[in-house]
Amino acid sequence: MLLLARIEIYVSMRAFMGVDIHNREYLKDTRRELRNVSTEEEIILWSVLRKSHLGYKFRRQHSIGRFVADFFCKQKKLVVEVDGIQHLDNIEYDQERTKYFESLGIRVIRFWNREVKDNLNGVLIKIEAELRK
Repeated sequence: MLLLARIEIYVSMRAFMGVDIHNREYLKDTRRELRNVSTEEEIILWSVLRKSHLGYKFRRQHSIGRFVADFFCKQKKLVVEVDGIQHLDNIEYDQERTKYFESLGIRVIRFWNREVKDNLNGVLIKIEAELRK
């Protein structure tokens, strides 16, 4: 855990000093694999976000530091995560990711798969509200 804390401090300092921490080369294969195995709900949400229907450009499976975000709007510093049931087993990891993103001034909004599938309009309204902040 101490090593992870040191790595996060190092990455945060590099970000502060202007070193690009986005889409690092060593995570390229991971990002590609995540795009290839997207959930139905991620595909549904991406079909709206990718066309800039909300007025902002989003990137899919975008890495920031050592973490990969489902969707990222660089202009508004907003990460959108779509979580499935597997995230119930990864609560600590998700909290660590969120804390890291927030340490860089990036806001995180999360939705369950079910929300995207059953209430896409409501999800988009929440995302639009975050984009206006």
